[in-house]
Amino acid sequence: MSQSLSGFGALRHRNFTLYLSARLLATIAVQMQTVAVGWQIYALSGDVMDLGLVGLSQFAPFAVLILIAGQAADQWDRRWIITLCFVVEMLCGVLLLVFSLSGLEAVWPVFAVMALYGSARAFMMPASQAIVINLVPAERFGNAVALSSSTYHVAVILGPTLGGLLYLAGPQTVYAIVAGLLGLSALLVLLIRTDRKAAAGREPASWHTLLEGLRFVRAKPIVLGAISLDLFAVLFGGAVALLPVYARDILHIGPHGLGLLRTAPAVGAALTAVVLAWWPISRRVGRWMFGGVALFGAATVVFGLSHNFYLSLLALFLIGAGDMVSVYIRHMLVQLETPDAIRGRVSAVNSVFIGASNELGEFESGLTAAWFGLVPAVVIGGGATLAITFLWIWLFPPLRRIDRFPHAQR
Repeated sequence: MSQSLSGFGALRHRNFTLYLSARLLATIAVQMQTVAVGWQIYALSGDVMDLGLVGLSQFAPFAVLILIAGQAADQWDRRWIITLCFVVEMLCGVLLLVFSLSGLEAVWPVFAVMALYGSARAFMMPASQAIVINLVPAERFGNAVALSSSTYHVAVILGPTLGGLLYLAGPQTVYAIVAGLLGLSALLVLLIRTDRKAAAGREPASWHTLLEGLRFVRAKPIVLGAISLDLFAVLFGGAVALLPVYARDILHIGPHGLGLLRTAPAVGAALTAVVLAWWPISRRVGRWMFGGVALFGAATVVFGLSHNFYLSLLALFLIGAGDMVSVYIRHMLVQLETPDAIRGRVSAVNSVFIGASNELGEFESGLTAAWFGLVPAVVIGGGATLAITFLWIWLFPPLRRIDRFPHAQR
């Protein structure tokens, strides 16, 4: 195997290694914080609705600020944006630590902190998506995407487990470690050195430039097709949101079994990302993308019909694997098709689609389960994902026919 295709080839580049290390530590910290906040909020109020408000308090500022954040990622140094976001997230951990040590009795201070965290997340996503291509040579970009995805899913697996164990020593222990990890992440990003600086001399910020990412996506059938396909696939195929009900009422397993069910998609995605790091997709890109989404939908149908714990685990593993193939190709296409001057704004549009599909997908799953029943809701969702796949094959022939990834637009 050539050096350029080595599974860990991107790690030979110092800037990317620093970024990947920072992202791994930060993701573990955020996953730990999510577990601690959920436990603490529910222990304080005993109201399930408050758990939903935790998510809403993060999503609302994200939805409001994301396009502005994309503009910022194109106007200023992305390294500094990511560093400042980590610092703000660290501050959130410190505030949660202070609240816990002072004997937190009301839940609204936590909602306020989560809103601040959601604001930082809004600026983090476009900058972090757009910076990776600035950290490695173009021929290493696919390898970098695969490694970044695999480490993210490893963090998603490890973070909740560590958070749950550390919570036994009290929420203040979790928050102190979270703040420390995020502070270390900020320091690692500060050590990155890139040629890409702030966008000096480019047109000033305005409504016209703010919406440039939306106009670009509309004008590019390949980008629009890839982003919208992922949106509707996740929107209709959100079976993961119903796992607690499946665990209790269909599979009749306890909390330990539920933990395995929640882990299975992340394991499937992480292992697929490792495979893509060593054997990246280089031909029949469009077919691979549609195949990944079709696998996601078909596995969702199998999971919905399954009454066997091990078959359900396998179906969830395949859901994660299919989603990872789709995510890998979509990220590559979006970043490689987009000129660097507007990469932040296009990444912001991509982030809106991702955020909407995840948040609205959970809502859609709960709503259809209430209307049609649990099993029909999941099966209908998986079937809708398959239908969307075939519809998008017809609506976006350039995406279907694409054979190789485009060259990076610098």
